[in-house]
Amino acid sequence: MTEEVLVTTEGRTGRLILNRPQALNALNHPMVLRVEEALTAWRDDPAVETVVISGAGERGLCAGGDIRAIHEDARTGGMASADFWRDEYRLNALIARYPKPYVALMDGIVMGGGVGISAHGTVRIVTERSRVAMPETGIGFVPDVGGTYLLALAPGELGTHLALTGTPVGAADALLCGLADHFVPAERLDRLVVELARTSVHDALSAHVGQAPPGALAAHREWIDHCYAADTVEEIIDRLRATGVAAAKEAAATLNTKSPTALKVTLASLRRARGLGPLERVLEQEYRVSCAALTSADLVEGIRAQVVDKDRTPRWSPADLAGVTGEDVARYFTPLGADRELRLAAPDLLQEVPW
Repeated sequence: MTEEVLVTTEGRTGRLILNRPQALNALNHPMVLRVEEALTAWRDDPAVETVVISGAGERGLCAGGDIRAIHEDARTGGMASADFWRDEYRLNALIARYPKPYVALMDGIVMGGGVGISAHGTVRIVTERSRVAMPETGIGFVPDVGGTYLLALAPGELGTHLALTGTPVGAADALLCGLADHFVPAERLDRLVVELARTSVHDALSAHVGQAPPGALAAHREWIDHCYAADTVEEIIDRLRATGVAAAKEAAATLNTKSPTALKVTLASLRRARGLGPLERVLEQEYRVSCAALTSADLVEGIRAQVVDKDRTPRWSPADLAGVTGEDVARYFTPLGADRELRLAAPDLLQEVPW
C-alpha cells in the first residue's frame, strides 16, 4: 500500500510529503495522525532543526479534506468527520505553536485543509503557481482549520471577501492577506529544499526569495473594505451592486451562488473570531460550527452538486438569504456539551521561533 504521507529526514530537516497526488493530496484522518506523529517525534529530536512540508505531484500542496467521506457522513448521520476534525484542528494548533521552523511550500493548489496544514506555519512560501482559497461556502460549509482566524486578521475586509466568495488568490494576494510570507519561483523550490537540509532557514531563503507577480486585491481595497464592512450579508450584496465597479458586481453574483446559510454563518464566524483571542479559541468555535454543519442539508447538497454529481446546480435550503433566520445561525454556535467540545490549551506567553 502506498504511504499517504512520506516521512523522512534529510540533513537538518524533517520532510513531510503529502502523497495522494491523484486526489490532489486531500487530507484524510490517517494522514493527519501521521503528520502529528512525525511532528511530535521531531519536536525533541536535536537532529531535526527544521520541518518542511510539501505535496507530491505537480498540481498542489493539498486541495483540502476528503470531501467524499464528509459527504457520506453528512448524508447518513455518521460522526467520523467530527473525529477527523477534532484531530485535524489539534494538528493546526500544534503547527502554529511548533517550537522549530515549519516551512510550508504552498505551491499550486492550497485550499481548505491545505491552508490549515500550511498557513499556520513559521515560514509560508508561495510561488507563481499558488492558488490559495477557503472555498467552503460553495459546498454549504464554513471556513475552518483556523481559516476564520487567519482571514479575520487580514487587512481591512479582505478576509471577509475571500471567506464569503471563496475566491482563490495568487502569490501576491496571499502575501497581502497574511496567508504567506515569501515568494519563491517554483523552479527554485527543489534547490531551496536541498539548502534547507544543510543550512539555516534564513540563509537558505536569502538566495531564493523574489518579487511576486502583481496581484489583484490591492487595487480593489476601497470597495472591498466599504462593502464588506456591512453588518449583514444582504447589505454586503446591496453595497457591492451599488458600487458601479464591475469586479464588485461580479462578487455579488458569486455570493448569490453560495449557500445562504453558509454565508450568514461564515460572516458571524469571522466577526466572532476577531474577539476570541488566540487561534485555539477560534478552532474551538470552528469545531462547534463544523459539527453543526455536519447535520445540515446544505452540506450534503453542496458536495453532491460540486463533487459527486458535478452538475454545479445546488438546491440550497433555505434557497435565499431572507429564509435564514438569526436562530438558524445561532444554532451553529450552540455549545456541544462538556463531553463533545474541543478544548485546546493556549500558552499565555508565546515564544518566537528562532530561524
